[in-house]
Amino acid sequence: MGRRIAPALGLFLLSPLIGEFLLGNLPVTMLFALITLAPLYGGGALLIRELARRRGAGWPGIVLLAIAYGLIEEGLVTRSLFNPGYAGMELTSYAWIPGVEVSAWWVSFVLGGVHVVGSICVPIAVTEALVPARATQPWLRLPGLVTAGLLFVFGAVATSLFDPAAYQPSMTQIAGVIVLAGLLIVLAMRRRRPVAGAAGRVPGPWVVLGFSLVAGAVFWLAAMALDVLGAWLVVAVNITVYATVCTLAIRWSRRPGWGPIQTFALAAGGVLTYAWHGFAQVSAVPVEAAIDLAGNTAFALAAVALLSVAATRLRSPQPRSGPALG
Repeated sequence: MGRRIAPALGLFLLSPLIGEFLLGNLPVTMLFALITLAPLYGGGALLIRELARRRGAGWPGIVLLAIAYGLIEEGLVTRSLFNPGYAGMELTSYAWIPGVEVSAWWVSFVLGGVHVVGSICVPIAVTEALVPARATQPWLRLPGLVTAGLLFVFGAVATSLFDPAAYQPSMTQIAGVIVLAGLLIVLAMRRRRPVAGAAGRVPGPWVVLGFSLVAGAVFWLAAMALDVLGAWLVVAVNITVYATVCTLAIRWSRRPGWGPIQTFALAAGGVLTYAWHGFAQVSAVPVEAAIDLAGNTAFALAAVALLSVAATRLRSPQPRSGPALG
C-alpha cells in the first residue's frame, strides 16, 4: 500500500516545497508551516491531478483546474486579489481596474506564474516523471480522493483563519470568484477526445528545457523590474509568455515523437527557474541572511537532485510518444 500511494504523498509535499520554499518566499526556518501549507497546496494539487486523470481531462483539464485553484486561494482564502494593501504592497498603483477592484498585474502574476505553474503543474509533472509507468493513472482510490479533498478544505480554512482581521471582500467579489471557479471546473472536467497528430518535428528535451528556462526568466525578470517597466507592460509580458508557452506546448505535443521526457523538460525548466529566483527573492519572513542563503542553497541542490532522479527513471524504456497536451 505504501508503494502504491507514495507518488501521492510525494506530490502532497512537493507542491508547497516548490511553491513557497524553493521560490524563496519562505525561508527554511518556516518548514513547520507545512502543517497548513501541505494540506492547502499539496491537497489541492493532489485533488486536481486525481480528478483530471480519472476523467481523462489531460493537461488542459489540469491547467483549468489550477486556475480555479488559484482563484479560490487568492480570492477566498488569502483574499489577496481584492486587498489593495496585500503584503504591504500598494496594488492600486499596479494596473488597478476600478469597478472590478483588482490589480491586473497581480491577477496575471499570482494566478499564472505562481499558482498554475509553481503550485500545481510543475509539481504534478515532476512527480509523474518519478513514476513514469503510472504517470497517467490515478494514484488514489475513492477514500484517498475524499481524504485529499478534506485536507484541502482543512488547509484552506486554517490559512484563512490565520489572520482573522484580513481584508474582507464584498459579497459581489466572493460570488464572482465562486462562479468563475465553478465554470472553470466544469470546463476542466470534460473528457478530452484524442487529437489528431500534426506534422512537424518535435524538439528534443534540451531544446524544450531551454525554452522553458527562457520563458521563466522573462516572466520573473519582468516581475522584478515592475517599477521600471510599468504594470501594464508587465501584464502584457505575462500574457505573452502564457500564450507562447501554451501554444507551442500544445503544437509540439500533437506531433509524433512527443513523449514524457519533453513534458518533464518543460517542468524541469520551471523548477530550475524557481531555484535561481529563490536567491533573489526577499523572504516574506524575517531571517538572518546566512540562514536564508543556506536554506536556498539546500533547496536548490535538493531540486537538482530530484530532477536528476526523475531524468534517470525516464531513460528506462518508455512509450515513444505521450498524450498530447491539448
